[in-house]
Amino acid sequence: MVLVTAPPAEAEGLGRALVAERLAACVNLLPGARSIYRWEGELKIDEEALLVIKTTEARLSAVTERVTTLHSYELPEVLALPAVGGSAAYLGWLASEVRP
Repeated sequence: MVLVTAPPAEAEGLGRALVAERLAACVNLLPGARSIYRWEGELKIDEEALLVIKTTEARLSAVTERVTTLHSYELPEVLALPAVGGSAAYLGWLASEVRP
């Protein structure tokens, strides 16, 4: 699973591109995230959407590269978390939807 935050108006386009290009089997868009962070020495608070991207470890580099290319942020968040288990049927579907 890969977490990415993006401006709400941009999130759907990112998710659509990743699924259309078979880099991800599914992308959940969670609107209404409020991010508090420090950027260039200033405290920032922004409304964002959180993308939860389901992909394979083999495609992580390609997902990271594509998000970085499409994203409007100078430094987009791309944070991968391992999936340590789950439904065998779901994991099989996920693997079949993501192409090498």
